[in-house]
Amino acid sequence: MKKADLLKSVIDELTKSLQVLEKAARASHAEATHESSKAENKYDTRGLEAAYLAGGQARQVKEIMESIKIYEAMAPRNFGAEEPIDLAALVELEADGSRNIYFIGPRSGGLEVNYARKEIIVITPQSPLGSNLIGKKKGQRWKTQVGGNTINYHIVSVV
Repeated sequence: MKKADLLKSVIDELTKSLQVLEKAARASHAEATHESSKAENKYDTRGLEAAYLAGGQARQVKEIMESIKIYEAMAPRNFGAEEPIDLAALVELEADGSRNIYFIGPRSGGLEVNYARKEIIVITPQSPLGSNLIGKKKGQRWKTQVGGNTINYHIVSVV
């Protein structure tokens, strides 16, 4: 698995999200400024609600654009067998019998990327799982409580 190609897939997914969100933001802005959105009485808040929505979507557009720039500047890094997990690590993790693959990125946690016929989930070091993984190595195990349940983790591989 080539990390440069994975980074490109992350950027592609962010770009798709950006295009959808930009279209929605334009539509919300048009609705907020359209004359039919003018308040008919003091309780009519359609225009105000559309303006808030457009503002929120514009902020999300800005965040995604910043994320794209950060991922474009990110250098792919491969981790050796004894290196601790850090930013840019691709980690296969087993949790109570199910396996998932995570990419530790600087932003856009929760983004799902399909790469090499596998679903890879982007997490950040600030997330609970990301903070648990940072500094650990391949083969390590640990337990944690989530919602009253104990989950057993095992790091299967780190690339």
